[in-house]
Amino acid sequence: MTRILILTLMLSFFGFRKSKAQEKESMEEQKGIIGRYYENDLPVIMKFVNELPNEKIIKKLPFLTVVSWKYDGNENNGMPPKEINERMIVLEEALESSMNKSDIFTHAYSRTGNNLKELVYYTTKQDDFMTMLNRTLEKHDVYPIEINFYEDKEWTDFQKILNDFKNK
Repeated sequence: MTRILILTLMLSFFGFRKSKAQEKESMEEQKGIIGRYYENDLPVIMKFVNELPNEKIIKKLPFLTVVSWKYDGNENNGMPPKEINERMIVLEEALESSMNKSDIFTHAYSRTGNNLKELVYYTTKQDDFMTMLNRTLEKHDVYPIEINFYEDKEWTDFQKILNDFKNK
């Protein structure tokens, strides 16, 4: 898979803020990456902080949590149509706001393209994340999302993303 780095930004833009879980552990400013690669000849945009958190955070958040939103991007080169993208932004901002108030999860990466949006987090427990999610979204219209949890105590999924982009 070919991945091309596009831009490095400071953490405060595009959802690259530290979660409450990470705030207590490090006061230094992290940098984020916005990158692009192609999947089935369609662009996929990734955003993530380009480093692993410290070992204490990794041990505290052992579950990879993937919030997936499938959409029809055939008219837009695999990217979401404007109306759907606007709803995706509302969802992402709501989750980011909750993340900044909670120490039960942190953002790992996001991907958009090839008819799929994924917001990927690491969390303490499935039940804790679902309780937070339901509370956060209780006044929102229903989103067409699917949520999957995977045990990933070593954060190998995120390490693979870091390695893929480091080598390009």
